[in-house]
Amino acid sequence: MNVPLRMAIVAEPEGETRVSASPTTAERLRGLGYDVVVERGAGVASSFPDDAYGKAGATLVDTETAWASDIVLRITPPTKDDVGRLGDTATFVGMLSPALRPELLEWLATRSITALALDAVPRISRAQSMDVLSSMSNISGYRAVIEAANEFGRFFTGQVTAAGKVPPAKVLVAGAGVAGLAAIGAASSLGAVVRATDPRPEVADQVHSIGGEYLPVDVAVEQSTDGYAKATSEAYDRRAAEIYSEQAADVDVIITTALIPGRAAPRLVTAADVASMRPGSVIVDMAAAQGGNVEGSVAGERIVTPEGVTILGYTDLAGRLPAQASQLYGTNLFNLLALLTPGKDGRLVIDVDDIVQRAVTVVRDGAITWPPPPVQVSAAPQQAADVTAEPSQAKPKRRLSAGGKTALVALGIAALFAICAFAPPPLPQHFLVLTLAVVIGFYVIGQVAHSLHTPLMSVTNAISGIIVVGAMVQIVAPSPLVQVIAAVAVLVASINVFGGFAVTRRMLAMFVKDTATKAGDR
Repeated sequence: MNVPLRMAIVAEPEGETRVSASPTTAERLRGLGYDVVVERGAGVASSFPDDAYGKAGATLVDTETAWASDIVLRITPPTKDDVGRLGDTATFVGMLSPALRPELLEWLATRSITALALDAVPRISRAQSMDVLSSMSNISGYRAVIEAANEFGRFFTGQVTAAGKVPPAKVLVAGAGVAGLAAIGAASSLGAVVRATDPRPEVADQVHSIGGEYLPVDVAVEQSTDGYAKATSEAYDRRAAEIYSEQAADVDVIITTALIPGRAAPRLVTAADVASMRPGSVIVDMAAAQGGNVEGSVAGERIVTPEGVTILGYTDLAGRLPAQASQLYGTNLFNLLALLTPGKDGRLVIDVDDIVQRAVTVVRDGAITWPPPPVQVSAAPQQAADVTAEPSQAKPKRRLSAGGKTALVALGIAALFAICAFAPPPLPQHFLVLTLAVVIGFYVIGQVAHSLHTPLMSVTNAISGIIVVGAMVQIVAPSPLVQVIAAVAVLVASINVFGGFAVTRRMLAMFVKDTATKAGDR
């Protein structure tokens, strides 16, 4: 019988407030069959005391015992000394930044160690539940707005008070990726007027949907094929620089999130742009750790310029919400380990033929396996299908000619008159009412866009319209029973028709932007 592997949740280095797994995550990991141990004090900075892990079924151990486990879980990458603590054939799981830290891979490869980089998860649909970068970026984008609001000396939202009118703050978000969208949503929720830029025009709808205004750069750019922004052209950079200069002189807060994988962060906001901002303005440079998007920002520091502009280069934004960040990181970690433990028997199995598992495996049994083969995915909008097919393959849709349509209308009119002239009463009267009801129902329902109705809803409303018209005619019938049935039919069918249009009206309202709420004069 196979003995389950021992999995350790080790403490993070000083300054890191997160932990790789919460007590809830530890309990779920035990459900995969692992013997879970926790280094004492590992979760204290995230408000997870040791006894919470004990109640979750984990065993509390000292530092050396934890690092000697079969599988070691951590957020931050190990130091050279940490690598020496790992046991032979151990597996280390964490955020390793393999593209930026080749020396770390060399340290790990000196021994028969396997290393899994959670920040190397490919951006494909089935790997979204393991995407640590997106989870942390989401938290960082939200926290960036909170930090900016804390430094900003006024309301974000506009107010009208007895003491006068308070205009809303204006916020510019550079980059509409995961962090950027989180920042846009948070700033918009606080009542600010939010504008956003991004080299990918396909994100405009996402920006609008969460209350932001997309500022397009009218220059052709290369479409993204992997969900990340690509390096831009010189023409794009020139026009974008003009937009940043224009916006810097107008907005109160700038939040930059632009990063290009494997490269230094692009410079978006110059010193001249910073100097043009009003005193009391705030800039949050979320790319400060990779060189910064803002000239003058310093990683991990708060800088105040001579013009009174505050530049925040904090690199621990996710760690400023440690409990939430640890919970999301732990969930991503568990989803990956569940994939690597198909038998739920406490045994780690790596399938190199699987795209996700191959991408995160940067060192295996002492051999460096980074970088992995490229993953062929596309985040760009699908282009229209090529319509230049050969005539033999294309099957053109047969359309009725104008003469044919006229002939059918004439035939229908002749049939209607023939029925009215020769059919015995009261069939002509009923048939005429039915025909008119069909025509009226068609034009009433036809005024609603098809995209707002499912086929079933469209047919139901059309039938209900016919019922309403027919029942209204029958209400004046001499028979009391017919009158009652007709009245009930009018009531029930009307509820269906008017209810359908009420729902449609609410759906349309979701796509109408209220321009009256835009910012007025400052």
